[in-house]
Amino acid sequence: MFPLCLKKTVHQENFLLTWSLIMARFFRSFLSVALVAFVVSPLVAEDEKWISLFDGKSLTGWHKNPEKIGHGTGGIWKVEEGVITGEQDPPGSGNGGILLTDRKFKNFEVQIDLKPDWGICSGFFVRSNDKGQCIQMMVDYHDAGNVGHIYGEGTGGFNNRPYEIFGKYDDKMNLLGLEAKPNGAKVPEAYSISPEEWVKLWKINDWNTAKVRVVGSPPVITTWINGTKVSEFNGNTYDGASYDKAKVSEITAEGSIAVQVHGGKSWPAGAKCRWKNIKVRELGDDAK
Repeated sequence: MFPLCLKKTVHQENFLLTWSLIMARFFRSFLSVALVAFVVSPLVAEDEKWISLFDGKSLTGWHKNPEKIGHGTGGIWKVEEGVITGEQDPPGSGNGGILLTDRKFKNFEVQIDLKPDWGICSGFFVRSNDKGQCIQMMVDYHDAGNVGHIYGEGTGGFNNRPYEIFGKYDDKMNLLGLEAKPNGAKVPEAYSISPEEWVKLWKINDWNTAKVRVVGSPPVITTWINGTKVSEFNGNTYDGASYDKAKVSEITAEGSIAVQVHGGKSWPAGAKCRWKNIKVRELGDDAK
């Protein structure tokens, strides 16, 4: 009987060892999945708050300015290879306009990829009406221009840009690089990136990602480019020329998100602004 008992004990030990290994692997897998779910779930929940404003195929959910405005009758807007493109209508004519979301927003964050041709004067509008009255993140991508600071489009013409950008060219006037120079204006009390820092973060002849946060009335507007904070405009404390707090509050309490083709002859014939990956996340009335 002893040999049989010994044989049975060995089998039992092997069974227990195998079972222990199986259970250990199971619990390791379970814990790994649980840990991933714990870490990812908040990120997924956060990402689910973002709403896409462009389907990559059509201009559904968007409209041109319905009546002629200062920049023109609307411009040409198309979807080309998954990208919204805008240019003057016809090219080089001086006739521009804006493309607006049908939906209006109050407090929100919006993110957009942009790739403007050098020489254009465009803009990214927030809280806009169909007349183009709004607060604009400038996309003045030309000599003596600016990308990322704030301008009161149809709301006074105020701006908070303390520097301007200029192109560096070869002998055939091809753009080689950019530089930024102070323009003598007061640096905004709220915040502004330095000229040198802006030049470092901007990618020439490539896509750049802008993010704009808009809260309150008068609005507090913060802009980022490629993840770096560029400007903060505080409508409660801003004291620059041509700023009327009551007027801005009344006109820009809420509105559309829009992109612009500037009117006038300075827009190079055939040049375009390009936009994609447009998404918005609404914030509560108590957002700061």
